[in-house]
Amino acid sequence: MRRRSLLIAVPTGLVTLAGCGDDESDTSKAGDSASPAASESASASAAPPPKIVDGPLPAITAGTKFGEKPTVAKGSGDPSKQLAVKTVIAGGGKVVAEGDFILANYLGQLWDTAKVLDNSYDRKAPLLTQIAQGSTMEGWRYALTGKKAGSRVEFSVPPTWGFGKAGNAQVGVKGTDTLLFVFDIEDTFSAKSSAKGKDVAQDDADLPKVGTNTDGKAPSIDIPKADAPTKLVANYVIEGDGEELKADSTVLVQYKGVIWDTGKEFDSTYSSGKLTSFSLQQVVKGWGQGLTGKKVGSRVLIVIPPKLGYGDSPQPGSGIKKDSTMVFSVDILAKM
Repeated sequence: MRRRSLLIAVPTGLVTLAGCGDDESDTSKAGDSASPAASESASASAAPPPKIVDGPLPAITAGTKFGEKPTVAKGSGDPSKQLAVKTVIAGGGKVVAEGDFILANYLGQLWDTAKVLDNSYDRKAPLLTQIAQGSTMEGWRYALTGKKAGSRVEFSVPPTWGFGKAGNAQVGVKGTDTLLFVFDIEDTFSAKSSAKGKDVAQDDADLPKVGTNTDGKAPSIDIPKADAPTKLVANYVIEGDGEELKADSTVLVQYKGVIWDTGKEFDSTYSSGKLTSFSLQQVVKGWGQGLTGKKVGSRVLIVIPPKLGYGDSPQPGSGIKKDSTMVFSVDILAKM
């Protein structure tokens, strides 16, 4: 699996299905344990909002185009004690709002020495993180909210909105260090995000029909008057043109789940108003197998028989009976 950024302050979400399935599977919730930066930046999360100032900020001396790995000069003189933020390249995409997930490439380094602490460019894997209090570094939250997708943003983060007075020994940050970041924001996703692609014919009368609306509202799921399939079903409803998911991919999704026998909804990001991010290795087998190979941007119908779902051990309070067949509509919004 791809290495997670050590600079993320808090893990980026839970999936309600994580940790469910048969007893032989060794699964765990995506957010059960915080990253090393989480506990060490807890004090910073309680700080009052910073002032946003223009500088000072060092020059980007190479890799100046959006999407290129930047080389950033060492900071000159004392950094701002507030949040210095500059939009280096102005994008024309959607505005990042509080609570959104962003997909972005980034580089982080120390102000005083220009030592690079981490970057996603070398991994060729953009970061997927939520811009919300308690979900990421406070400096990121304040600097990136209000920016547009397609933008390159450079900003400095003093300890108050970074790792606090404790610093982060694992990353190599002291409690007095100011951090410098460059972010290339590729996309942003909110609770109103939907699949993007071409509708695919749903011509099997024995399978559920899923709505094809892409207005951010929950699609309908119509269950046929037929016996539930005994094997996994994973069909495109809307086929996107993004990258195919791998078995260990981490994804951001909208989804709605109902029970085959009753058509009753038991879980939905549309109802909660919160997107979900998870690894395909940390969900029930039906989800992992059903989404592997599917393209980002797609809406997928997944019908999960009991042996690939909860089986005879549904979660208490889930509203799911033993040996239930579950039906999902899943919009694959992004892949990390």
